[in-house]
Amino acid sequence: MSSLSPPPALKRLGQNFLIDPNIVRKIVALAELGPQDHVLEIGPGRGILTEALCRPAGQVTAIEIDPRLHEYLETRKQEFPNLKLILGDALTHPIDSVPSGAIVVANLPYYVSTPLLFRLLSDRNRFPRMVLMLQNEVADRLVAKPGGSDYSVLSVMAQHAAEITKAFRVSAQCFRPRPEVGSAVVLLRTRAQSGLTPQEESSFTAIVKAAFAHRRKTVVNSLRDEGYDQQQVGEALESLGLSPTIRAERLSLDQFVRLSSLIKRPAEEH
Repeated sequence: MSSLSPPPALKRLGQNFLIDPNIVRKIVALAELGPQDHVLEIGPGRGILTEALCRPAGQVTAIEIDPRLHEYLETRKQEFPNLKLILGDALTHPIDSVPSGAIVVANLPYYVSTPLLFRLLSDRNRFPRMVLMLQNEVADRLVAKPGGSDYSVLSVMAQHAAEITKAFRVSAQCFRPRPEVGSAVVLLRTRAQSGLTPQEESSFTAIVKAAFAHRRKTVVNSLRDEGYDQQQVGEALESLGLSPTIRAERLSLDQFVRLSSLIKRPAEEH
């Protein structure tokens, strides 16, 4: 065991350390790890989940942004011969340093969970599945269906990239210090093929972001404000049998894909 005592949580890094071994067991079971698997853990903290991941997995790479926690985990390395520790920021650390096919398991810091999610999903061909602990409201947005107030850019983009299950909720009592919000664990099984070319993928992403950019406005007006041709948008909606007054939160993933194939991006206008 380490002679170094674990450092206290830093509020500015949004640190809430998981302390419940039962939740750790449930997370590891959900990840379905075997000796052939390489795991990427983001934000190992004091190592309660890291330790549990190292047992079934062949290799674990853990990225920690806090030098104090990195140093603490380094002193425990002899307990985990299959652990590779990296001091770095998961938002900028080169993803290709982790083998393709790695499984992501992470208790994501809430303040960077959305940008980290977008980064992981943009590299989804590398990660067949992810088991992520998130703020409960972010988990709800990930699985939200059209028409609800939780349905957002994140819902559409995440569901386009992965099949998502909200596995279980986690009480604030399972952390020290206790966060002010509830948490949930989600399982994402990524879709390696979307059927879209890189250019079509880019157009789709741009349409989704533009449609939600002015949430209270209709799709026609929101896209117009983002530089799209209003008449072209109106005609595209009509050809899909959609109302000219429809708002972004009413469009399904499939309707967004079809809409993006019918509308030119502003940069493509001549």
